[in-house]
Order: sequence, then structure tokens, then C-alpha cells
Amino acid sequence: MNHDRYRLPSRVGKLLSMLPAYPGSVLFVAGLNLALVKHLPVDVQQSLAGKTLRIKVVDAQLAFDFIWRKSTFAPCRNSGEADLMIGASAHDFLLLAQRREDPDTLFFSRRLVMEGDTELGLLVKNTLDAIESPLFNLDLLAPVRVLERFRPAARQAKDGAH
Repeated sequence: MNHDRYRLPSRVGKLLSMLPAYPGSVLFVAGLNLALVKHLPVDVQQSLAGKTLRIKVVDAQLAFDFIWRKSTFAPCRNSGEADLMIGASAHDFLLLAQRREDPDTLFFSRRLVMEGDTELGLLVKNTLDAIESPLFNLDLLAPVRVLERFRPAARQAKDGAH
């Protein structure tokens, strides 16, 4: 299978690379906290304490920097090397989040890169593997489903106008 066809075009990556990094980290961490924090055991939280992590979306030329503080992930500005950097294409991250691809398969096919603290990397990988359900359900963002959520409010507005 040719995985290059699932990569963002380089022009898109260049355009995205011009965006400031910190606001992206804020948004990324908000989603991460919603999807992941409730699944993290106390011992994992303790191991993450004060560790800086970076998610690098290679084809989008974006990086999201964050740290574990108290009981939540918090965005941080890129201050050089992170304790752990995990890099892959946007498509491969999506496949991982949906549980449609295994991290080991991506790692050994060189589509997933981990740099830095290998013990921390294994902890993150094993923790994510232990979570039963997919972290991200793309079906919930389908246009039909999004519109269904707005339909009751639109009906109320329409009925109230008459």
C-alpha cells in the first residue's frame, strides 16, 4: 500500500507551518484532556508529572507541546527538546486514535517515530494500548450527525418566530 497518497500535500504543510504553535497546543490539549485524562491510572499520572511531550504531525509541519501538571495536560511553549516526541503523519495519527492501526506496526514500518525518553515512550504506548475503546470517533463529526445536533434548536427558533 502506498502511504504517501494519505499524506497532506507539501503546500498545505508549508501553509500550516506558518501558524503560531502555542494556540495549536492549547486546542490539542483541550481535546486530549477530554478524550484521555479519564483513562489514565494514578501511577501513569505520577510518571507523567512534569514531563514535556511533543506530538509532531510531520506532513502538516505542526508540533503540539504539552506537559502533565497535577491532574491534567497543559499546553507549553516549545522550549527545545521534549522528554518525549512522537511523530507521524496526520492520517497515521487518525488511524491510531480510531484503533484502526497498531502503534507497533507503524513504528516498525517507520511511519511512527519516538524520540527521547524510551521508558516514557513505552509507558505512553502501553497506556494507550490498555484503553478499550477508540479515543476519537470520526463518525460523530460527519455532516449529517453535526446537523442533527442543531435541528432541535432550529425547529424551536422557527416555531418561536411564528
